[in-house]
Amino acid sequence: MLDELLHRVRGYSPRPLETERSFPEAAVLVPITRSDEPELVLTLRASGLSTHGGEVAFPGGRRDPEDRDLVDTALREAEEEIGLPPGLVEVVGPLSSLVSRHGIQVTPYVGLVPDYVEYKANDAEIASVFSVPLEFFRSDPREMTHRIDYLGQSWYVPSYTYGEYRIWGLTAIMVVELVNLLFDDAQIALHQPPEHFIHLR
Repeated sequence: MLDELLHRVRGYSPRPLETERSFPEAAVLVPITRSDEPELVLTLRASGLSTHGGEVAFPGGRRDPEDRDLVDTALREAEEEIGLPPGLVEVVGPLSSLVSRHGIQVTPYVGLVPDYVEYKANDAEIASVFSVPLEFFRSDPREMTHRIDYLGQSWYVPSYTYGEYRIWGLTAIMVVELVNLLFDDAQIALHQPPEHFIHLR
């Protein structure tokens, strides 16, 4: 599966961000373990943070003026937040940029990491670090769907529960893009509602 993932992400053309506005930039790392059954590494953000507190997210943050590029941002933030040394990450390529509800343009970068890393959560920012098998998302086991009207489109964003963690919002959109890219049979639609979606007036 890893060979196929490398091939598909490296050959992928992310969706262009269709907006004429410029936004402050940020980047996140989408870490995938080098293992027979690859897993996504995610974080639970500390509840006291001013933005996205108590939410599941990939490690990352705003671009600093000293960062050479957004890959540098993603790697620096991953080291600061979860103690992941940049030298252990093989950056494969980007997914599509998104704009957060706080007006930040976020670019995700897929990276392969060893499956034996001992993560050290930065207590000021991260409550916990956990991993989810990529296979878990393949059948789209959503518990609910959130409709988000964003950049002139309606997005029907799944919310997944894995153990004690809820994966939704921008993080879920990134996960769906990756899963659709990797698994031909996933085909999780983001721009039309699922069959069981209930429109509330």
